[in-house]
Amino acid sequence: MALGDWESCSGSGLHSVGMNAAVRAVVRMGIYVGAKVYFIREGYQGMVDGGEENIKEASWESVSSMLQMGGTVIGSARCKEFRSHEGRLKAAHNLVQRGITNLCVIGGDGSLTGANLFREEWSGLLEELVQQGLIDEDAVQKYSALHIVGMVGSIDNDFCGTDMTIGTDSALHRIIEVVDAIMTTAQSHQRTFVLEVMGRHCGYLALVSALACGADWVLIPEMPPEDGWEEKMCQKLSANRAGMKRLNVIIVAEGAIDCNNKPITTDQVKDLVVRCLGFDTRVTILGHVQRGGTPSAFDRILASRMGVEAVIALLETTANTPACVVSLCGNQAVRLPLMECVQMTQEVQKAMDEKKFEEAVKLRGRSFENNLKTYKLLAHRKLESELPHSNFNIAVLNVGAPAAGMNAAVRSAVRVGISEGHKMFAVNDGFEGFYKGQIKEIKWADVGGWTGQGGSLLGTKRTLPAKHVEKIAEQMRAHNINALLVIGGFEAYLGLMELLEARGKYDEFCVPMVMVPATVSNNVPGSDLSIGADTALNAITDTCDRIKQSASGTKRRVFIIETMGGYCGYLASVGGLAAGADAAYIYEEPFDIRDLQSNVEHLTEKMKGAIQRGLVLRNENSNENYTTDFIYQLYSEEGRGVFDCRKNVLGHMQQGGAPSPFDRNFGTKISAKAMLWLTKKMNETFRQEDTCCLLGMRRRALVFQPVVQLKDETDFVHRIPKEQWWLKLRPLMKILAKYKTSYDVSDSGQLEHVVRNIRPKESDASGAM
Repeated sequence: MALGDWESCSGSGLHSVGMNAAVRAVVRMGIYVGAKVYFIREGYQGMVDGGEENIKEASWESVSSMLQMGGTVIGSARCKEFRSHEGRLKAAHNLVQRGITNLCVIGGDGSLTGANLFREEWSGLLEELVQQGLIDEDAVQKYSALHIVGMVGSIDNDFCGTDMTIGTDSALHRIIEVVDAIMTTAQSHQRTFVLEVMGRHCGYLALVSALACGADWVLIPEMPPEDGWEEKMCQKLSANRAGMKRLNVIIVAEGAIDCNNKPITTDQVKDLVVRCLGFDTRVTILGHVQRGGTPSAFDRILASRMGVEAVIALLETTANTPACVVSLCGNQAVRLPLMECVQMTQEVQKAMDEKKFEEAVKLRGRSFENNLKTYKLLAHRKLESELPHSNFNIAVLNVGAPAAGMNAAVRSAVRVGISEGHKMFAVNDGFEGFYKGQIKEIKWADVGGWTGQGGSLLGTKRTLPAKHVEKIAEQMRAHNINALLVIGGFEAYLGLMELLEARGKYDEFCVPMVMVPATVSNNVPGSDLSIGADTALNAITDTCDRIKQSASGTKRRVFIIETMGGYCGYLASVGGLAAGADAAYIYEEPFDIRDLQSNVEHLTEKMKGAIQRGLVLRNENSNENYTTDFIYQLYSEEGRGVFDCRKNVLGHMQQGGAPSPFDRNFGTKISAKAMLWLTKKMNETFRQEDTCCLLGMRRRALVFQPVVQLKDETDFVHRIPKEQWWLKLRPLMKILAKYKTSYDVSDSGQLEHVVRNIRPKESDASGAM
């Protein structure tokens, strides 16, 4: 067997939310490829102690119902003994006794470094075991090499080489839930709140949560404030209060330092605000609440993808392959040499110790660097005298159905535009409001507090502009609009093409125009991801968790869930992966009665075993005849005597709610990038095709694409792209649901090397936060 005799799954160090999804994926993918998989409980401690309780064979059913659980069910612990040679010798003996030569390690840089050392010492450890008479020479030959693949599980997101670590997004969810709750009480009482968030020596959680809630000030270790920061901060807080803002939020990373490497604590910040301003100030230390709770949809999908990729990496490894870590770059899985990543991670701390803070920021990666640049751009309002001179007017509007994160995108656009010296105009109710003249100037303070608001505060409608281009041109002329930013879904895409076609007749449309995709359906050509889709996925995942929990303790039950998306099956497919669905019916993958019957029989067989609950998702337009009611009745009849059935149509709850941290951050960064592009284009000729673009996430980069070039990629009848990246995730969902199917490994991660600023210049990795 190519994988070797056995495979082991181990977690080490502190836990992070989402590890269970990774464990589940490794176990099920391992069993799928014919491996015998073992749990190693309590991390390296269990490996050193050995015994049936610590190293236990895993079955398919043993990882059921763990996807939605926080923490790690196999345990995680720090192990001093493993740091010693004797401890590693014991661990090697315990592995050889069970024929384990492949390790999948989920942990932080310390755990992964220990795994690599163990791998390098492996042959020497086996020789020692022979000398001690604990194993024979045949065992040395049979188990001559130890293969290791790592996955980074850490809420801190402090590991270089990956844009996101497992658990970070869930931690951001906990932080933003607290911040949103605190902001309501702070507004009521005109208070200032100082919040401390985790992260050790990394400021990622603090920085992204500050972006996601529009914090007044953030203190992170990678970029300490300059001397005199205390006075500047107090001036800003005072100015915000004078501008009728009833609350202030200051976020402090637990490792925050000043430029002399001295710690900055929340109590220091509180005392400063009280002493200098007299504001009613409270301190909240979030602590370990950030490590708890249910994993977010993003973390479940990330961990599942990484777990499957880790098994494939082990299948392909050879004796000469270095230990690798499975990473996320943009929207793509990659494999990187483990020790290259560890070395760069250590270089960050070294740079900070030597006060080379700009270098530390660059070493953190382009995503971290762009987060910091965007925060600075949005949070600190320039004085009129500091603004660049500009005579340009830019209009921003929302088009199509509302999507959570739209308001964060508008706020970002307005503030970046003002910082660039432009006059910003808000258009209410999309193109309908445009031709009716519902346009007014929007100022910096007008968008305060918008990041956490769901829906569209500007108002949005599906109206297309073609029938009203003359009136829209009049409004463009009347307000001297020099550029357009359109934030929306498929209607926004169609609308931009109609305005482009109208250029031949109306010079008013010969201005730079850019679209930022925002739709829960994630059906816009030219972008792998859209603002609002992550929030909708979390709504689906949370609801499925609750629905499955409702059957706890009752007889076996299968739930049929209908999701939104039009003809696009993104929500059903990716939501199914996150919720642990048994099947997901979509338009892009045609199915017939034989497929339905096969699925029913598969579920029936599973239900006769230890499985208690089943979950089936159906995209609303997957098939006009095989409706949700039809599938519900079919499953009810065919499952009679084995399981009963329930159905649920999720409806518009998928469009509502407060935007997720991902959507707030993605909307903020992509909109800021769009505004900087418009600023550049307004100084160039306006009639070129490349002045009417869609800004989208494509694999590893944010790319500006002329909308005319996207026509050939579009199925206009069904309002979807002709090719969709997430379809490659569907076999993964089926494998994890115990179906026999083929899995295309041609697009799996290839071993790369860690390079400074590895992504192209325009890459933002915003798809990964």
